[in-house]
This record gives sequence, structure tokens and C-alpha cells, in this order.
Amino acid sequence: MTTPAPHGRPRRPYLHRAASDLPYFSADGESYLAQTTLRELKKSRPLRVLSEEDFAHWQTYGYVIVREAIPAEAARQLLDFTWDFQGLDPDRPESWYEDRPFRSELDQQLHVYGFVEAYHHQLLWNSRQAQRVYDAFVDVWDCEELWVTLDRLNLNPPNVGNRDRALIEPTDRGFDIELHWDIDTTIGVPPQRVQGIIALNDTRPETGGFQCDPELFRQFEEWKVDQPAGRDPLRPDVDRTELPVVRPELHPGDLLIWNGLLAHGVARNTSENGVRAVQYLSMMPALEEHERLRRSRVESWRHLRTPRWNRTLVGDPVLHESKRYPTAELTELGSRLLGLTSWHDSDTDADTEAAIATATATAIGTATASAIGTSETAGGQSGDPSCAASV
Repeated sequence: MTTPAPHGRPRRPYLHRAASDLPYFSADGESYLAQTTLRELKKSRPLRVLSEEDFAHWQTYGYVIVREAIPAEAARQLLDFTWDFQGLDPDRPESWYEDRPFRSELDQQLHVYGFVEAYHHQLLWNSRQAQRVYDAFVDVWDCEELWVTLDRLNLNPPNVGNRDRALIEPTDRGFDIELHWDIDTTIGVPPQRVQGIIALNDTRPETGGFQCDPELFRQFEEWKVDQPAGRDPLRPDVDRTELPVVRPELHPGDLLIWNGLLAHGVARNTSENGVRAVQYLSMMPALEEHERLRRSRVESWRHLRTPRWNRTLVGDPVLHESKRYPTAELTELGSRLLGLTSWHDSDTDADTEAAIATATATAIGTATASAIGTSETAGGQSGDPSCAASV
């Protein structure tokens, strides 16, 4: 509940200044206020990963693809882990739809959408601290001091049986899995937000997956002038013949980054036995002065706790990841991207060194013969109906 300010006015959230030289401000580490929008940003740093054409596409159409941001083999290992974590057999489609109890209506929706409640396995952290992934986000934000999102995976089989989207009651307004924005597009100064996915397998038209409306992004300022008062701030009403929705082609290890003002969603999987699989991964300017958020992130990593930045992050209902595998080992870059080490510390402090050493020793001491962890554990779940977390 919001504590009322004097005279009954709701208290405004405190905006923390990011650790970057560019003035980015945020209350939550997800949406940011800035002097210049990302689509109008003039680069002050040389591009590291994106080409000039890539950057122009990013600013014009709202998304960009970085090919093999992680090695294809690393993506395949993550795909194997995603199956294993949930106790699903990729060669037995009937195992994808076995009856399971749901803790809540939200829990069922998460299962339908295919989200996987793993956040801190070493393989996820390997992607997060990959240099090429980091450099791509430096390019779009034009700053080096970033934090990585603590997000999950998605494995979306054909949408039938207990994964049929018809099980979720449709709504007339607000979030729609097929096409939506993740920020209120009716406010005068919309916040800046960046999201991303890494593909774990090849996309195919029939398996659905990420789709977006780049022409709407390009023409948004002109488009909104003609919209009626009271239009839906999160769900665009568009003529898809004039503003077509596209599905970018992705291969294992490809990173797709998109602007929060890009209308996007996840197409239904209509295949016979194909799956769509991704890791959600984004980076934002680091809010090092937001000590409560920083500590929450570090403790989530250290103890493999389910992150708290979104209400739809619920943790695995059968066997929580904290009981399956050890704390992930961080590189120096990973430590900074988590918030364990400050971007402005030239040397790692003693507490940070001790934490990294402890995590490393634990990881080595636990006999994880396979990169995908304990295969005999089953369970797992999925989710995010409110794309505040991801798509």
C-alpha cells in the first residue's frame, strides 16, 4: 500500500541516479527517465558489436539482432538444461502435458505460456556475463555501467492440452500476449526500457515465438495523433495490413534486443511437436545508490532465491533451484553486472573477493559432472502473463 504524502497526495517514487556518466534515473531498475530517448540518442562511444546499419535499424524500428551473442553450443546446453529442469523428455511429447497441481490461477497461466522458474544456474550466468552480450547493451544505452536482469527461461511446446491459451480468459484491455507494450504509451514522457531474449533453438513460423510491429514503432508519433481519446495504453489497435507484425528469424545463440516502446508479443505455437525456447536477458544502467535493490540482487544470486522484481516470478513448485545446484561462479564482469562490485571500484573489495571465492569453491566442490545439473530432479514451471517480466 502506498503511504499517503501530506494533503493526501500519493508519495512519488524516489528516482535514483544511475552510475553512468549519462543522466539516467529510475525508481526500480526497469524503466528509466533520460534527457534523450533511446531512439534519438547520439552516440558518444564507438560501437562495439553493432554496425552502423544495426544501430540505425535499432533506432528506426525498435529492435536489433546480434548473431551468436553466445556460442550456439552454449545455447544448446541451455536448451538441454531447460528440459531437464522441468523433468520433461524432448523425445516424448506426452510428457509435456502431464497433469500437475497449480498453486494459483497465475501458476496455471505461467504453465500455459511456458516459462521456466530457473534464474541462477551457472549456464544462465554464463550468458549474462558473456562479453559480446554486454557489449551489445553498451551500444544501445551508450554507457558501460550496467546491471543485468535476473530473469528466467521459456520453453513453449504446442499450445494444446493443459497449455492451450484458451484456458486463459481473454480481456478487452491491457496486456495481450499476442501484441502489447510494456510501458504506458499514453503518458507525456514515456520511460525508456530495454528488453532482450537469447534464442536457444531455431525459430520456425509454426512454433510461434517473438513477434513485433516495427512499422508502428517507426510511425508511432504520427499514429498516436489519430487515435481516439481513452485508447488502451498497453494494447495497440492496428491494421496489420498497414502496420504488419513480423517474426524475426533467430538461431541458437542469437540475441534480440528491443525497445519497450516496440509493440511485441508471443505468437501461438501451432506446430505438431516443435518448441520455442529462449533465455530472457537484458541490461539497464546500474542503480548502485539503490542499496536495497542492490542487496536484494546479490542475495538472490548468493542463495539462489527467486528474484522479487516482478510479482510473476514465483519459483519452482516442485523442487526449488536452491536445492538443486550451487551458487554460480562470477567473472569480474559478472560481479559488476550483478552489483556485487561497483563499476567505480578499480579493485575488487575484500567482501566481494570472499563472496566470489566462496561461490567458486562451492561450485567446484559440488560434483556437477554435467553442465545441466541434477538430471534426476523433476518439476519446473513457467510463466509470465503480465509481460512486465518478459515475453
